[in-house]
Amino acid sequence: MTLGRTRSVAVTGIHGWVVDVEADTSSGLPWFGVSGMPDTSCKQAPDRIRAAANNCELELPKQRIIVNLSPASLPKHGSGFDVAIAVAVLVAGGTIKPALVADVVHLGELGLDGSVRAIHGVLPAVIAAADAGASQVVVPVANAAEAALVPGVEVVPVDNLATLVRRYKCLAKGRPIPEPPSVPERPTGGAAVPDLCDVVGQEEARYALEVAAAGGHHLAMTGPPGAGKTMIAERLPGLLPPLTREQALEVTAIHSVLGALPDQVLIERPPFVAPHHGASMPAVVGGGSGRVRPGAVSRAHRGVMFLDECPEFRRDVLDALRQPLESGVVHVARADQVVTFPASFQLVLAANPCPCGQNYGKGSKCSCAPQRRRDYLSRMSGPLLDRVDVHLTMLPVTRAALAGPRGESSAQVSERVLIARTRQAARWREIGRCRNSEVPGSILRSGRWRLPPEVTRGLDRAMETGALTLRGYDRCLRVAWTISDLDGAQRPEFRQVEEARGLRSSGAAA
Repeated sequence: MTLGRTRSVAVTGIHGWVVDVEADTSSGLPWFGVSGMPDTSCKQAPDRIRAAANNCELELPKQRIIVNLSPASLPKHGSGFDVAIAVAVLVAGGTIKPALVADVVHLGELGLDGSVRAIHGVLPAVIAAADAGASQVVVPVANAAEAALVPGVEVVPVDNLATLVRRYKCLAKGRPIPEPPSVPERPTGGAAVPDLCDVVGQEEARYALEVAAAGGHHLAMTGPPGAGKTMIAERLPGLLPPLTREQALEVTAIHSVLGALPDQVLIERPPFVAPHHGASMPAVVGGGSGRVRPGAVSRAHRGVMFLDECPEFRRDVLDALRQPLESGVVHVARADQVVTFPASFQLVLAANPCPCGQNYGKGSKCSCAPQRRRDYLSRMSGPLLDRVDVHLTMLPVTRAALAGPRGESSAQVSERVLIARTRQAARWREIGRCRNSEVPGSILRSGRWRLPPEVTRGLDRAMETGALTLRGYDRCLRVAWTISDLDGAQRPEFRQVEEARGLRSSGAAA
């Protein structure tokens, strides 16, 4: 036998493509090479495989070995092809029967001692294998729980190359298969979510947060240090409904590519991502040298991205958020490829009123010059803020609020949010939308969804005077529909529309 075949998966972005791994032996001086656009770590697979085979007492062909990863035009990144290459070479050398592995997908990195080590991106790789019709996938033990999330695929966990070869030899001879290594149990549930009842006072902010959660609206908060902006933002995920199974797999796949899966493997709660204000463009939007990786906007997919101290972020980083806020995806372009990542998230911005943070009320404690105050808030561009539905000005908590009754818990508020979300999903099902924030303005301003002129007269006047752009007009309509859903009304009335306009204009950034 001089030709061995098996399969693996190349992951680009968060999508996988099944790769045919072919190994051929021919006469000549011993040599081991890999072709098919491998990156540096993939090119180094022969060194790892030689050492692993030697330490597992497996014999590789003492000939010229060439391995091709097909399609050759698809870039191959990482060390996850090690096991597949080793199996293909062992088939070419006659150690493994070809029929046993031709349609099996192999994933995993080899250690020099023959151990099969965990890799990133196993979940999207197994999803791609299942979509391609593969029925069996070999994965490292550490990735077995992640791979088992994909239905319809038999997952074979392995911890050592010698164990895998022994399995195939037993199958060839009809002997009982050795017991697979035990997969460590993962805890269920996730980390505790902060509760809204911990927020003291700030009734307007609590209500604005409920509206944002119910309709999937973006939120901007301006207020002095200690007013509770961060506390409010951290409690938004606790008000959102759990992810559906399909959404959970999508979110988990992103974290799998990044190697950032939590202990419970399947992410069932909306994620909360809060990058530091010193984060670079690739860290926030995605990219990087070599392999393109998801950024914070993709890690926050189906969840919340919180930018604390927003004016401290670089201006170009903030402006790069405008496109994913509109489209729900981000495109990272390179000379040889364009990688698309999902990025449908709720944006929460928090900013102090000035660099010293004391420019509120009469501003008597503020030490900033007027020009410095203007320059500080102008770092958040108008086009970015125009895409934010709710603008809120927060003041410090008073002593009276501190002595007042405790507010509602996240569980109580989330019940109302879920009812409002259910109403929205039923209303917009015919146009393929689930939340008010996703409905195009052209639909809200036409046909049976158009509100009467007497209901929108405040918005119409604001648009005539230039206080609202057309985008702002549409976003006020979306918020008005959300308020009416929370109120249990069939359609927004004048009060709800004006309340939506007030929520948009109550912040300094409006």
